[in-house]
Amino acid sequence: MPHSGGARFAPDRKILDREAAVRWRRAMRGVVVFTNGVFDVLHRGHVALLAAARTEGDALVVGVNTDASARRLGKGPDRPINGERDRAFVLAGLESVDVVVLFDGDTPRELIAALEPDVLVKGADYAPDAVVGADLVTRRGGRVVRVPLEEGYSTTNFIAKAQRGQT
Repeated sequence: MPHSGGARFAPDRKILDREAAVRWRRAMRGVVVFTNGVFDVLHRGHVALLAAARTEGDALVVGVNTDASARRLGKGPDRPINGERDRAFVLAGLESVDVVVLFDGDTPRELIAALEPDVLVKGADYAPDAVVGADLVTRRGGRVVRVPLEEGYSTTNFIAKAQRGQT
């Protein structure tokens, strides 16, 4: 029998534009955590990072690169594979994620400045001085957390394996 929860559980409700996300943030009491990425083909490494990020506070906001922004990152001519709305929807469907916001910049710096998160989380593959927005968060008394990566999980590797028929 289908779940009777209705629209209350619709992932679309967690996808906010920047202005709505800022309003949500201002109303939010508690520790707000922020992370970001392309999240093109969601895999175990992504879910582990998001789950770890969520443990750092009371709510998790995920900034997602728009398709144009993702293409400018130079990940390849066929990337992203999944469109921005689909990537946002999949992330919003995760229990660990409270809000998803698309951003079109080359970095999430402006979004971080607008949202003023208490904790900024990135994968440990980022050097501490390479975490965009770290200065904004720490200047306000917040923390930057680098989460260890799940060994062997990356979207680029996953796509390469899929193209070789090895998934």
